[in-house]
Amino acid sequence: MSTPTSADPKVGFVSLGCPKALVDSERILTQLRAEGYRVVPEYANADVVVVNTCGFIDSAVEESLEAIGEAMAENGKVVVTGCLGKRADLISDRFPEVLSISGPQDYNSVMKAIHAQVPPKHDPFFDLLPPQGVKLTPRHYAYLKISEGCNHRCSFCIIPSMRGDLRSRPVNEVLAEAERLVRSGVKELLVVSQDTSAYGVDQRYASYPWKGRQVETRMTGLVRELGEFGAWVRLHYVYPYPYVDQVIPMMAEGRVLPYLDIPFQHASPSVLKAMKRPAHAEKVLDRLKAWREQCPSLTIRSTFIVGFPGETEADFQTLLEFLEEAQLDRVGCFTYSPVEGATANSLADPVPAELAQERFERFMELQSAISEQRLRSRIGGVEPVLIDEIDADGALGRSRSDAPEIDGVVRVHDGHGLMPGQIVEVRIDQSDAHDLAGHLAEGR
Repeated sequence: MSTPTSADPKVGFVSLGCPKALVDSERILTQLRAEGYRVVPEYANADVVVVNTCGFIDSAVEESLEAIGEAMAENGKVVVTGCLGKRADLISDRFPEVLSISGPQDYNSVMKAIHAQVPPKHDPFFDLLPPQGVKLTPRHYAYLKISEGCNHRCSFCIIPSMRGDLRSRPVNEVLAEAERLVRSGVKELLVVSQDTSAYGVDQRYASYPWKGRQVETRMTGLVRELGEFGAWVRLHYVYPYPYVDQVIPMMAEGRVLPYLDIPFQHASPSVLKAMKRPAHAEKVLDRLKAWREQCPSLTIRSTFIVGFPGETEADFQTLLEFLEEAQLDRVGCFTYSPVEGATANSLADPVPAELAQERFERFMELQSAISEQRLRSRIGGVEPVLIDEIDADGALGRSRSDAPEIDGVVRVHDGHGLMPGQIVEVRIDQSDAHDLAGHLAEGR
């Protein structure tokens, strides 16, 4: 295998934003590695710096602009890509000397700009690349992006204007990537997209050959096949359409993790209508009850927005009542942040920032009590835990209910001898509002 040397062209790299942007970064890094570039941690030592930006909300825009500014100050040769690249004027007005600006998934433009600044040293050897490509996550888990873009037009969101309409990857292409990842040592596949439930609708659920049979480009078909690889499969960004019901039995069978990340965003009919949320007319509480009857171990995570323009105290109370009845396991909440280009900004008078923050605190206080109670009920049980890291106090891992970086962790007090990527049985003996703790179960 060829070993990178100090003479190889060097690229600094910054990746911001969501897991879908992280997958974009991994694809760019894979191509860089294939062409013989080295990725270096210091801007000053790089021949060029790539900043993969986020532009979803104002705070993300500022973080991206700060990252570009830092790269310009320390290096001066900067290629900008990602969602904020759709607002090129904003970037070029502040940083007129950037080398290139491109939007998300525009890998060719990024590579063209890098080539112009520092050509590749030599033709690549295929063994420069590991079989799974370059990953930015730990070796034992990986994000599996199944589609780009979104067909919904939620009033608070500008993702379709940045990433376009839904474009699903052929199911055999996704499965081949998943198989490569699992063969390379990945123990958990995190399925991501803007709307996982809509996977394949743009292709009219076309069938593709896989392992001697035809598989539809559809969420249910994809999930069924992913369950054959022996890895944990975790589903993110799932809208509660009726055909999601077909996935729940697969979770009960253990084919995929009993975990659904469903971005409900609110519960008030008037707010959901203003948000233009899809599937808001579904009888969500009835559906959650039915799912839990089929799969009692099901974990449901969601996110909500409070302080949406026009949200009344009655709307907020409806949300709290929903939260109390739904008893969701994992919940994130944000105060509404106006995003340039979002139609929600002009829907109604904005909720004062102080009031939005007060509602956020009331919301989180209620959810914290719900979460603490639900986690306490797991004390005494034995659960499989995927180990992420080892430290002086033992090991940190995640149960089947915990996605990396957004959910809780499981502290394994006697896990000093474990290794990242191991799945071990842990007897739970402690809990709080977010995390669990325990010891290795006897006889493991």
